[in-house]
Amino acid sequence: MPHIIIKKWIEPYVLLETLKSNYVMKEFVFDGFSKKSIKNEFLAQLNAKDTFGLYMKNVNKFYVFKGDKTLDIENLFGFTPADYVFSEDCEEVIYCVDAGKAEAGIIIF
Repeated sequence: MPHIIIKKWIEPYVLLETLKSNYVMKEFVFDGFSKKSIKNEFLAQLNAKDTFGLYMKNVNKFYVFKGDKTLDIENLFGFTPADYVFSEDCEEVIYCVDAGKAEAGIIIF
């Protein structure tokens, strides 16, 4: 499944709390010095079954969610296909969020 770049603005609290109510969450906090090593640790966690990652604009955290429910962002958040795009490259997802071209990114391996 490809990664998801969320273009539509959504309140970060709503995004996070909605996911937390459906999945088990683990967070990885980073700063400017630790971002690369924390990102590598975060990405390694996503190889586990039934997991996906979340990275949001203006939040110095990566989130890992685990659960057996299928992630359906259209039903979960009321998004339409115009609100997001897919990418095969997880680095593009992170870049788009960091560059302000996306509100958040969901990384799925």
